[in-house]
Amino acid sequence: MWVFGYGSLVWNPGFDAVERVIARLPDYHRSFCMRSIHHRGTDDLPGLVLALDASPGALCQGVALRADPAEAEDVLAYLRERELISSAYLERMLEIDLTDGRRVEAVTYVIDPDHVQYCGGLDLEEQAGIIARAVGGRGPNTEYLFNTADHLRQLGIHDKELDWLVRRVRHICG
Repeated sequence: MWVFGYGSLVWNPGFDAVERVIARLPDYHRSFCMRSIHHRGTDDLPGLVLALDASPGALCQGVALRADPAEAEDVLAYLRERELISSAYLERMLEIDLTDGRRVEAVTYVIDPDHVQYCGGLDLEEQAGIIARAVGGRGPNTEYLFNTADHLRQLGIHDKELDWLVRRVRHICG
């Protein structure tokens, strides 16, 4: 079983992957388009977390994580508990292209654009303001942004929007 990570799954998958490969998912864009009311914000002061927003022609780079076949059921149960906490994500089996030339199907969590937590289309300045101030059950929203951007950069994955957000949020937070 493969899992596609594009946000916190890159740096905190919560399971031991037996294989880890840079991968690309076509027709989706990584963006801060989901309000976080559990992990990185609250009902009163929602944060933002990354989600995959459908976008024909887009390409999202991330990490493919292969679970140990003997642990696949447990890994899937763990991921469902973690990712489907508010039903804003939809679990999909999508084809991804690994940088080593393989094409595999991976468990992938994409945003439900009809869900109340969906907030696609926020401009980057508004995103930066929200991320700079929100805190949830798993800590500050800034930590989520900084960890994700740092780990993607270490893997050679460049995301201009994330890089801009890191600079802007650091400025806002002083």
